Amino acid sequence: AQAIQGTGLDTVPWRSTIADAEDFASIAPQRTPRSIQSAIAAWCLHDPLLILEAETGAGKTEAALWRFAKLFAAGAVDSLYFAVPTRAAAKQLQRRVWRAMQALFGKDAPEPVLAIPGYLRAGDAHGMVMDHRNVVWDDQTTGNQLTERQLLSRWAAENAKRFLAAPVAVGTVDQVMLAALEVKHAHLRAASLARSFLVIDEVHASDRYMTEVLRSLLDAHLGWGGHALLMSATLGASARVRWLAKRPALPRLVDAKSAAYPALSSRKRPLPISIKGSGRTKRVTMQPHVGWTGEDVARHAIAAARAGARVLVTRNTVSAAVDAFTSVQAAGGAEQLWQVAGGPALHHSRFAAEDRALLDSEVGQVLAPRGASTAPDGGVIVIGTQTLEQSLDIDADMLITDLCPVDVLLQRIGRLHRHGGPRPAGFEAPRCIVMGPAGGLEPLVAPRFANGLGAFADHGGLSGVYTNLPATALTWELIQIHSEWMIPAMNRELVEAATHSEAIAQYLDGKDDQWRWYWQQLTGGEAAEAGQASAATLNFDDPLVDEDGWRVMLFADDEQAVRTRLGAEGAMMRLPEMVIGPFGQLISSFTLPTHWTRRLELVDHEVGIVAGDRGGLEFRFGSRTFHYQREGLAIGKVLEATVPNRY
Repeated sequence: AQAIQGTGLDTVPWRSTIADAEDFASIAPQRTPRSIQSAIAAWCLHDPLLILEAETGAGKTEAALWRFAKLFAAGAVDSLYFAVPTRAAAKQLQRRVWRAMQALFGKDAPEPVLAIPGYLRAGDAHGMVMDHRNVVWDDQTTGNQLTERQLLSRWAAENAKRFLAAPVAVGTVDQVMLAALEVKHAHLRAASLARSFLVIDEVHASDRYMTEVLRSLLDAHLGWGGHALLMSATLGASARVRWLAKRPALPRLVDAKSAAYPALSSRKRPLPISIKGSGRTKRVTMQPHVGWTGEDVARHAIAAARAGARVLVTRNTVSAAVDAFTSVQAAGGAEQLWQVAGGPALHHSRFAAEDRALLDSEVGQVLAPRGASTAPDGGVIVIGTQTLEQSLDIDADMLITDLCPVDVLLQRIGRLHRHGGPRPAGFEAPRCIVMGPAGGLEPLVAPRFANGLGAFADHGGLSGVYTNLPATALTWELIQIHSEWMIPAMNRELVEAATHSEAIAQYLDGKDDQWRWYWQQLTGGEAAEAGQASAATLNFDDPLVDEDGWRVMLFADDEQAVRTRLGAEGAMMRLPEMVIGPFGQLISSFTLPTHWTRRLELVDHEVGIVAGDRGGLEFRFGSRTFHYQREGLAIGKVLEATVPNRY
C-alpha cells in the first residue's frame, strides 16, 4: 500500500491538499483567466471529450490545466497526461506544468514527468542511469537527503514503459499511441492512462495513420470512463468531424467557413460553439517570394537581422535548413546567426539527444519574449525546421518560411509577434515572407519531391512531407490574394479555403488528368494508412488467453516493429562510449531517419568512431559512414559494401 501510494498510483492523498479548483489562481497565481479559460472551466464535467479551437497564444495550455484541476477535485480523474507533437515542445511545457502543479498542490505537489525516453526528468530534478539501470538524481548529489518516498515518487520517470502511470506527465503523442498499438506493455500503458485526463495539443498535426490509432485509443479511453481534451489553432471541419463522430458528415464549405471561432465542441455537442477570444488581432503582412534557395533566404534574413530584428527561418526539410545556414555564413552573416557554445547553430531533429536538449533550451532563451532577461538586444537569425513550428512559446520579429499547407503555415505564424512589447524600427507590425518554388507546383505532380512539397513513389504509393499539393497550391493563392492576414479573425476561412474537400474538388476541376491521378493516388494512400493503423491497433476486447490458458498475445518490442508515426524514425545508433561532440558536450546516441536505414544492412548495431575532434565526428554504422558537426548528422560514403548494389 505504501509503494502504490508512494509511486503516485494512489492519488487520493493529493486530493485533500488541492487548492480551490474553482479559482483560476489555483493553477496560475495572481493572474486573471482569459475568456477561453473561463469558458472551458464552466463546461460540464460530465462531457468526456472536448475540442478547443483557438489561436496560438490564446491560453489553451492553462485552460487545459484548469479543467484538469476541476476534474481532479471532483474525483473524475486521477492523473494528467499532456501530449504535444515534438520533444522541444514537451520540454518547454513540462516546466510550465510543474509551476502549475506547485500552485495547485503546494509543497508536496506531484513532480511532472518528462515523458521522453532517455531524458529522465521529474519536476526540476534530472536523473542519470548508472550500472544495473539504477538511476541517480542530481538533487541526491548536492548534499540533499531524499526520503524513500521522494525517490519512489520518481518511479514512473525512470522507464518509458511507466510514463503513463505518472500522476502528471508531459510528453510526445507517441507515448500515448503506444498504449493502443500491438507492442509489449501496451496493456500496462493503456490501464495507466485509463485514469488520466488526456490532453492532445495541436491535434491537427496528426496524419491519417496517427488519427486512426488515436481515435481507437480515445474510444477505449472514453469507454472506460476517461476524459480527454483535443486542442488546435487550425483544425479544419474534415478533421473535427472525424474526431467527434463514428460516421462523420462533413458540412458544406460555406457552412464550414462560417463556423464559430474560437470555439468549443464535444461529442455531445458536435457543432462548434462560439467562445469569446482574446480580443487581440495580429495583422500579418504576407509577402510571397518566388525562389527558395539558401541565397534567397540569406538575403532577406541578413538584412532584417542587421536592422535589429529577431528573424525565425522555418524550412520544410533539414537539407534546406542546412543550405540556408551555410548560405548566411557565405554571405557574410555569420555574426547574425544564433550562437550556441561559442559558434553558430541551427535547430532540427538530426542531433544527438544531449545536443538536442541543449539546443532546445537555448532557442527558448534567444527567442524569449522581448524584455526577458535572456532575450538578446540586437538582431539574430534562428534557422530550423518543423521542430520550431508548434507548441513552443517563442517570439520572433519576422518570419521567413517555406511554402507549406495553410494549417502548418498558421502554426508557424503563431511564433511571430506571439507576445506584446516593443519591436525594432521597421518591425512594429508582423511580417511573413513565404518562399515558393521558382518552377511552381505543376512539376511536382509528376510525382516529384522538392523541399518537402510533392511526393515520391514508395512501395506502390506516394510518400513525402507535405503531399497534399492541391491544399498547398490553394495556400499559395491565398497568400497572393490576401496581402494581409488578420489573425485570428481569418483562421477559419483560411483553413477551410485550402483544406475542405469541396475547395480541393473545385481546384482539381480545372486541372488535367495528371492532377486527378495524383489526387487519387494520394487518397488511396490515406486509405492504406488507415488500414495499416487498423492492423497495428490493439483490440482491447480480445482475451489475453485462449480457452486452454495459453498466452496468445506476443507483441513486438515497442517501436522497433510497430511505428507510432509512419516513417518517423529509423534505427538507434548508440556510440560504444560517450565522446565530446561539436558543442563541447558528451554525446551517446543518435536516432537515424527511417529513409537512411531502410536499405542499410545492419549486420550488427555496433558503431565505430572513425575519427573525431571538437570540430566534428565521423562514425561507422553498418555499411555507412556518418558525419556529425554543428550542422547536425549527415550521411556519408558507403564503406566496403556488405550488401552490393543496394543503394
